[in-house]
Amino acid sequence: MANAVSGIAVHDDCKLKFLELKAKRTYRFIVFKIGEVIVEKAVEPATKSKDDEQVCVEKVGGKSKSEEEEPEAMVEKVGEPTKSKNEEKKPQVIVERLGEPNESYDDFSASLPADECRYAVYDFDFVTEESCKKSKIFFIAWSPETARVRNKMIYASSKDRFKRELDGIQVELQATDPTEMGIDVLKSRAY
Repeated sequence: MANAVSGIAVHDDCKLKFLELKAKRTYRFIVFKIGEVIVEKAVEPATKSKDDEQVCVEKVGGKSKSEEEEPEAMVEKVGEPTKSKNEEKKPQVIVERLGEPNESYDDFSASLPADECRYAVYDFDFVTEESCKKSKIFFIAWSPETARVRNKMIYASSKDRFKRELDGIQVELQATDPTEMGIDVLKSRAY
């Protein structure tokens, strides 16, 4: 679904991986980025003639129905992505990196680029004063000062919409510097 403010859509894989982190604890963290994804455009049916039925190329299982009639028209080499007339690049929030459950907070912070914005989700485990083990899911909007202004604007305008797609966020952090999202900051916000 597209974001009304920035026009950025959220890839379904983002929601699925977040649900795996939340429900199954499959990952320690997920880093998301806004990248371009090739999507298929809606195609208007074309008419051959007044007497013929409407003809519309429909993709089924990655192949078009017309491929049988013109096999060489849609030949593609393995490993080379092709872009048909009905496809276009659209910006979407996509999964960039998945952190395994045994990875540390240092691994997580090292996975965030120093000069580009990112969204991240971190499953923070801690022990309360009553010696009770707990976990909180943090949403971190990483926007370093060295990032380009346009990059910061796109991420800022898409943040709230993206965060709403991830049902179960417990704490939100905005960080422009690694010290603003250090382990001590997470501990203080978790309690």
